Amino acid sequence: MLDTTELTHTVNRFADRLRAAPQSRLQRGAAAEALGLARELALRAQRVEAPDREPMIMPDAGVFVVADQLMVAGTDLVEALRTAPSPRAAELDEAVELVRTAAERAFR
Repeated sequence: MLDTTELTHTVNRFADRLRAAPQSRLQRGAAAEALGLARELALRAQRVEAPDREPMIMPDAGVFVVADQLMVAGTDLVEALRTAPSPRAAELDEAVELVRTAAERAFR
């Protein structure tokens, strides 16, 4: 079984930073960066859970909701990877790096 702790913590830290960010920072690109990441994590989770089904795209619910969207997408991916029938360590590592990179870009 994969240890998904690092992905969970990385997503949590980014979401916490988004929640604490002023509206101006969110509107200057942090929210867009987080939404792009949330969409990517959601797509990855859907591909693991149902590879034969067309994935749904996470909607843009606004700058004040994006932290929650990121948490949902991250949690879904963690659960999908954790319960996948075969180990997916490379996908887990890649997801952690995606979150770190997006957080850096969002808060430059």
